Amino acid sequence: MGIITKEQLDDALKHQNKQSSGKGLLGNTLVKLGYCKEEDIARVVALQNDVPYISLDSYRIDEAATSLITPEIAQRYSALPIGFRDGKLVVAMKHPYDIIAIDDLCIYTGYDVQPVVCPDSELEAAIERYSRTNANIEQAEPEEEVDIEETPSEMDDSAEKPAVQLANLIFSQAIRAGASDIHIEPQEKSMRVRFRIDGVLHDAMQPPKRLHPSLVSRIKVMANMDIADRRIPQDGRISLKLEDKVVDVRVATLPTAYGEKVTMRLLDRSAKLITLEELGFPPFELEKYRKLVHLPYGFILVTGPTGSGKSTTLYATLAAINTVEKNIITVEDPIEYRLEGLNQVQVNVRAGLTFASGLRSILRSDPDIIMIGEIRDEETARIAVESALTGHLVFSTLHTNDAAGAITRLSDMGIEPFLTASSLVGVVAQRLARVLCTHCKEPYEITRDELLSNVPDFPLEDGEEKLTLYRPKGCFRCSNTGFKGRVGVYFLHMHRGKSRQ
Repeated sequence: MGIITKEQLDDALKHQNKQSSGKGLLGNTLVKLGYCKEEDIARVVALQNDVPYISLDSYRIDEAATSLITPEIAQRYSALPIGFRDGKLVVAMKHPYDIIAIDDLCIYTGYDVQPVVCPDSELEAAIERYSRTNANIEQAEPEEEVDIEETPSEMDDSAEKPAVQLANLIFSQAIRAGASDIHIEPQEKSMRVRFRIDGVLHDAMQPPKRLHPSLVSRIKVMANMDIADRRIPQDGRISLKLEDKVVDVRVATLPTAYGEKVTMRLLDRSAKLITLEELGFPPFELEKYRKLVHLPYGFILVTGPTGSGKSTTLYATLAAINTVEKNIITVEDPIEYRLEGLNQVQVNVRAGLTFASGLRSILRSDPDIIMIGEIRDEETARIAVESALTGHLVFSTLHTNDAAGAITRLSDMGIEPFLTASSLVGVVAQRLARVLCTHCKEPYEITRDELLSNVPDFPLEDGEEKLTLYRPKGCFRCSNTGFKGRVGVYFLHMHRGKSRQ
């Protein structure tokens, strides 16, 4: 292949004989001497053994495949399952010619094995990450369920162990990836697990379809749901503790053509609360919003679609106005963050505590400020409006696309326009926009004409003919998406003057 010269080969052989009494791999010696790269050696090994070459740095490892073996097995054979292809288990191996290792992996996993080769350092790093993750999961297991009934003994049966391990792996990977939602979806011949990260769904793993029933049962038991009834939708909750994080999980099941789909919303209770300054308001809008939330009474709505950060905005607001002189009471489903100094009420529909009944009760508790997690019906909306008209500052959220839509939505719920005009003082409409990964964003130049043809109102200085912009590229820090994190985009509508009329 012309990678090294004959002189370099002879030098490497001499060096190998001197340093290790003739033992060790020649490829490692060549790399140490700087005569070639690890990638070159891996490509040659792949060519010699007629197996594919891959780079794990740019490969999305399927955690369901990895979980089929223990870290001890991975270290023993210097091999790691990384995915499935054409019904075979794809395994990255340091020694793809090791027939004994391949046979053992076939027996251990129950799959035919397709070896692939990658650079040694990438494989070693992947095995090390897997070993570390597996150890953390095992430490988390005893504290995994908080405020949940003990798992029935039948779930500890050896037949259920793969499902228990897979459930732990899914939760662990989702929490570490910063996912807001987990989707477990049965297909005709497979099962798909997806994570919603920064508002976008990504494939996370494809576990074997045979694990689906036991995996769903495991999650149902953790969420205190009926594992026997698979014909109707169900809701439940789990509280997890992993390392230093406490995460509340809202679980919803839905019967589909190929089995039960499970959707889980993750709420990290131990996450640092964002301040008003960190939300992303432009300075002039932030000043207007500060004045708005310090009014003595009125109705303030935060609007946007699901997952647009409405609850985060409300919590940041309450933290900013939380003083010893104010009695702040909230009604939430669920309580996402616990704030010192607030009286937070958890909705419990089974016990008869709804948003509306909770509101009626807290009005007898002398509140100054009321926060309602979400307005879902006319009764809740009417109590909120009447509370604002009787001297309380009321915050809540609505699912609308823009600020003006909040007024229309209240009318659709049966709230008379004159009541809305008298009580509503402001509406915040918001979205979350993804931010380019700071480690891999790629600069490029665009001409003035190209930019203005796409964005006619873009503010350009006179004589500025070219502009440097950035676009996504992808790296391991952002899971090859090119984006890492999100920022709020806000529009503040002050409800006064002509808009009241």
